[in-house]
Amino acid sequence: MQVLIIEDEALAAEKLERYLKQYDASIEVLAVVSSVSESVGWLKKHQERIDLIFMDIQLYDGLSFDIFQEIDIEKPIIFTTSYDQYTLDAFKVNSIDYLLKPITYTDLSRALQKVKQLEDHFSASTDVRRILRKLSGKRFKERFLVQTGERIISIDTDLISHFYAEGRTVYLITMDGDKYIIDYKLEQLEGILDPSVFFRINRSYILNLHAIETVLVYSSSRLKIEVKPNRDKELITSRDRVPAFKKWYAGEL
Repeated sequence: MQVLIIEDEALAAEKLERYLKQYDASIEVLAVVSSVSESVGWLKKHQERIDLIFMDIQLYDGLSFDIFQEIDIEKPIIFTTSYDQYTLDAFKVNSIDYLLKPITYTDLSRALQKVKQLEDHFSASTDVRRILRKLSGKRFKERFLVQTGERIISIDTDLISHFYAEGRTVYLITMDGDKYIIDYKLEQLEGILDPSVFFRINRSYILNLHAIETVLVYSSSRLKIEVKPNRDKELITSRDRVPAFKKWYAGEL
C-alpha cells in the first residue's frame, strides 16, 4: 500500500508513519505534505500512485477541505484532527474514517482494517464515495428549491439535466433548459445525489444519466458527452474519470 500523509505537525506525521510501519512493514509513505497548496500540487502530479490518504483537517494555510475545491480526489481518506466539529464535512467527501488526536495504534489499526474490508468487497478502481453511500443506505436528495425573482420553485431531481460550476457559482440546468443558481458546491452535490443517476465527469460538471444523448470518443483517453438540452456544448470527461464513467454508464457502479 502506498500512502500520502497531509499533516502540518512534524511529530504527528512521524508518529503516524511509525504506526503504519508497525501495522504493515510493506506500507510505503510516498510523501508528507503540510499545506493546502502543497497538497494540491502534489496530488495533481502523483495522485494515481497512492492507495490511501491520511489528511489532517486544520493546516497552516487553511482547512484541508479547501483541497477539494482545486482537485478531484478519487482515493480513500482517513481524516486526522484534534477537533470533532468537522465530522459531517469529512463524510461529505470520500472519507473512510475520522480519527481524533492523539491517535493511538489501536485507532489506526481499526481504520486500516476498514480499508481492507472495502478492498475485499469492491474493486480498487471503484469510486469509494459511492461505496460508502451504498453501504450507508442513505436516502438521496429528491428535489431542490430554487429562486426566480420573488418565487421559490421546487424542482424534482429527475427533471434536472446537469449541474455545473463557473467560478464559485453553481448552476442547476433542467431538462427544459431552465437555469438556476443554487447554494451548493459540486462536492456537496456528490454527497447528496443518487450516484446511480448522477456522475461527475470533471471538475465542473455533474450529469444526469437520463440527460445523456450521445457519448463520443474525443481522444485516446477522453470522452465527449452530449446532453439535452445543451447538445451544442462540449462536455469532456477528465482522463482519470473515464474508467469510472464507463462503469457507471454501463450500470456497474
